[in-house]
Amino acid sequence: MTIDLSGALLSAFEKAKKEYKKEVENGNIELAKEKAMECSRILKALAKNVPSYSNFYLDKAKKWQKIAENLDKKEIEKETTDEFKSYIETLISKSSVTWNEIGGLEKVKQLMMETIVLAGLKKPESVKPWRGILLFGPPGTGKTLLAAASAGSLNATFFNVEAGKVLSKYFGESSKLISTLYKVARERAPSIVFIDEFDALSLSRGMDVSEASRRMLSTLLANLDGFQDKNYNEFVLTLAATNTPWDLDEAILSRFPRRIFVPLPDKKACMEIIKIHAKGIDISKINLSQLAEMCVKRLYSGREIASLCQLAIWNMIREENRNLIKYANLSYEELTKKSLKVRALEMRDFANAFDRVKTPLTKDKLRKYEEWNERYGEKF
Repeated sequence: MTIDLSGALLSAFEKAKKEYKKEVENGNIELAKEKAMECSRILKALAKNVPSYSNFYLDKAKKWQKIAENLDKKEIEKETTDEFKSYIETLISKSSVTWNEIGGLEKVKQLMMETIVLAGLKKPESVKPWRGILLFGPPGTGKTLLAAASAGSLNATFFNVEAGKVLSKYFGESSKLISTLYKVARERAPSIVFIDEFDALSLSRGMDVSEASRRMLSTLLANLDGFQDKNYNEFVLTLAATNTPWDLDEAILSRFPRRIFVPLPDKKACMEIIKIHAKGIDISKINLSQLAEMCVKRLYSGREIASLCQLAIWNMIREENRNLIKYANLSYEELTKKSLKVRALEMRDFANAFDRVKTPLTKDKLRKYEEWNERYGEKF
């Protein structure tokens, strides 16, 4: 009786390939060669075990054997660089966000617009555009939107980087990833590098951090300091966002001379945000001024106001479409032929929504932001 070993052999091949990549990343040439040869041997065994795919597996086996025979340090460096570059390119997007889509924050937007305009204008050699801006403030105040609008207005390549994911994606290789990020940003200039949760990358070096984290921080500093190329003239702007600016390393702060406080929306801004999130729906029956005052009193950020509006809208939708679930069995094509019933929003739609939307911010926490801004922030 013939025993089918194809499943076990495929699992062994995947394991060997994974170990090969690990040794390549670590720069271990001899161990990488051994793993490449192991991949070749397993594929030859598969060719014998699965005769109908014999030629396919033998061709792959020859390729792995060739990899093992030709592997050298340059090849390893190239393979590692290509892998990092491929990952960085997944962070690239084109932003279509405009300044008008951000309610309030007029002074903040003015400072950001100045930076963007200066980047493109012909100017004397001594006039240098800002290379780094730190956006700090409570969660949900619009820091990501500001970064997206900056890229959208400039028609720039937008790198949307979440610091926590970068660190977990390539543990121990973060410094190489940071170097690759700025290399690709230079190639795709003009570029906006937006790093969210920035404190995760740049915690104070006085804290208990690993040697790998220290190397990564040094690489980040070198790139922020001119991308290790004093003759570099292409425009790459780093926008860093944090909810805890007091945790940042002092050396990092020195690379961000422009530190902009993104505050909670005031009454006027709250009114604008409500209008944005209720676009397309009649709001003539609501007391916009009263709603805005309640948002300010409850320390709502733009994110909480967006949730408030969505809950109010859904209250209206459920009232006007009590049998909405009867359409659940229809196809998408059939659904597109039907219309949702809507009415003007009313104050009662917001009453229940206010009970459900809570903010994590307190007056004491807000005061901490204001004190840090007074000491380190940009003066309007």
